[in-house]
Amino acid sequence: MAGRDPDEYEYVVSGTDERVPDVSAEEYQEAFGEDITRTLDLETWKTGEDLSEVYARLEAEVREAIEQENRTREEIRRLVFPQLEKRPGAPKHAGAPYACKRADLEQIQRGLLFNGGVEACDGTRQVHDTLPLTIYQIGVSLVSYRGDQGTWVHRLFRRDLRANPGGGNPADEALELLQRRSHRAGQNQESPRDKISNLAGRAVMSYAERAILLRRSQAVWRMGHGNPAPYELITGSGTMDMMVESTKVIRELVEHHQKFIYVASEPSDRLLLTIGQALYPLEYAIVGSLQEAISKTVENGHYRMKVNVDMTWDGRKIDSPEAWIRRFRDFVAPQVVVGVYRATPAAPAQVFYAHAEHAHMAAHIAIADSILQYHRGFPMLIDLADHVCSHVFGRETLYGPVSTAYTEAGAPWQYLSERATRK
Repeated sequence: MAGRDPDEYEYVVSGTDERVPDVSAEEYQEAFGEDITRTLDLETWKTGEDLSEVYARLEAEVREAIEQENRTREEIRRLVFPQLEKRPGAPKHAGAPYACKRADLEQIQRGLLFNGGVEACDGTRQVHDTLPLTIYQIGVSLVSYRGDQGTWVHRLFRRDLRANPGGGNPADEALELLQRRSHRAGQNQESPRDKISNLAGRAVMSYAERAILLRRSQAVWRMGHGNPAPYELITGSGTMDMMVESTKVIRELVEHHQKFIYVASEPSDRLLLTIGQALYPLEYAIVGSLQEAISKTVENGHYRMKVNVDMTWDGRKIDSPEAWIRRFRDFVAPQVVVGVYRATPAAPAQVFYAHAEHAHMAAHIAIADSILQYHRGFPMLIDLADHVCSHVFGRETLYGPVSTAYTEAGAPWQYLSERATRK
């Protein structure tokens, strides 16, 4: 840090390359309507709750926020929508709004959705974390409205040190164990520096969801949850073998199958959601491409580790993981469009991903399924997949047998965290 102006200093988040951005006093005031000194002054804090005052403040704040949104909606439609197809790099069919006819949606429901022509895939993961052993249970389900369903499960058993078959020096083992555990997060906590946990949890589940949707589904249309190329797979969660194998699956889904639709739950792009909120019910817009969405991740990523899996792309050997992911970004990602839709007057906007050649049909399928849930406006088939997966691979399917095993080993409570025994 030598030589830097203290006023320009940015704290680096431990274990990551992200920097905590500066927040000025003016920005804080503008966001919350009060300055930070008032927030920190305990004299402004209340003892207990005056419910009448609380309700009045909540009602006023909510009403003003909604009125603000409503005032800007028509202006966004007038100013932003016409620019979607004109901006540099706009994907095919970019523009808004496209309106769905209810008769077309009903035909899709009867002729495609309810006949099993669409299958949805979703996964769940359970983690039982103790000092001597961490168990990861990853379950995935595949469902359709015809009643067909399939479930798959895999369990990973992580130990910080495994016994040496030939025996070892106990002192050396103890020191190695201390060293390895110093790099892990606390029990039942996530940390960017604990790459093995991140890999074993979210990345493996994300890969399995996409691989099962591609290779086990027999439906014409495939529906997934989230982003077809999520961060944990584009980065490999620090493992280049995972990145390469994952992008192979995504590439096959995009280039060969093509008829897919992914719908995100809580996308991080509030700009995209703001455009979506300006839509009327049964409308959708195609806004950008997957290439735009992942470009920053690819540019800022660290793709330097050794790769042990095959890196042949259309008969050509790719010489580095960095070259591989850039090829994926430049040739595969542009084929996927990013859009938004609103299904019902009561529901929020949803973000979807589809192949550029089938984006309009994909949006119709997503809306046709989402109008079945008036208040959510989210595909019911994805919710069904989540329900099946949670039921088959819920917490008790792991915690019950593991608790029995610890009891049989003579340590029923010794290695459980405080939160695990709180109830």
